[in-house]
Amino acid sequence: MTEGCVETALRVVLTDVNEVVVEAWRAAFADTPGIEIRRGSILDEQVDAWVTPTNAAGRMDGGVDAVIKRHLGAGIQLRVQRAIRDRFAGKLPVGSAVCVPSGATVPRFVISTPTMVGSSQNVSETLNVAMACAAAFQAVHRQNRQAPGSIRSVALVGMGAQTGRVPARVCANLMWTGYTLFHDHWFENDDELRAVITSQLAGIDQAPPTTRVRIMPPKGHSFRR
Repeated sequence: MTEGCVETALRVVLTDVNEVVVEAWRAAFADTPGIEIRRGSILDEQVDAWVTPTNAAGRMDGGVDAVIKRHLGAGIQLRVQRAIRDRFAGKLPVGSAVCVPSGATVPRFVISTPTMVGSSQNVSETLNVAMACAAAFQAVHRQNRQAPGSIRSVALVGMGAQTGRVPARVCANLMWTGYTLFHDHWFENDDELRAVITSQLAGIDQAPPTTRVRIMPPKGHSFRR
């Protein structure tokens, strides 16, 4: 079951050091209000939560994960892995996310969501980016239900666009799918989230690279409009 309640507007920043990813976001999100897009490091973003693409074990040993670990200290990996152990028996499925205190003032939280099972996996022919992005935003919903207003702003990088080798425009389109689902629905069950995305994005790899898909929420549920 879900609750059809209105939450405080979420400020969303898309930031990446890769100009190609930034330009792909500008195209994919051109008609989407309220999104801030810029080239730069996520470390520079003064927001409540940073979203970091990770692997199933929460090993922060590469890409943005490693950058954030160096910045916040080794304790952040311990908190992420503890959350994965407690909630998922040590293996975080693609299409799930954990939100943990960062140990810093900015950001207050780190949201880890896997785009791949192991480190340096090629996910260019998967739906992992859409599921990871959607799961990250669902983690925002859950955190704000536990502590209303605790996450009012969030920053994300290009998920899977570097280590995962997902083409920039495909990455941008799949992140758009995950973001728009945040506004339409929230899932208490990660399995349902994965099933809905998988069923509606089936065959997307055969579509033109500019194709975007807005996920239709499950019937019979109340959802945000």
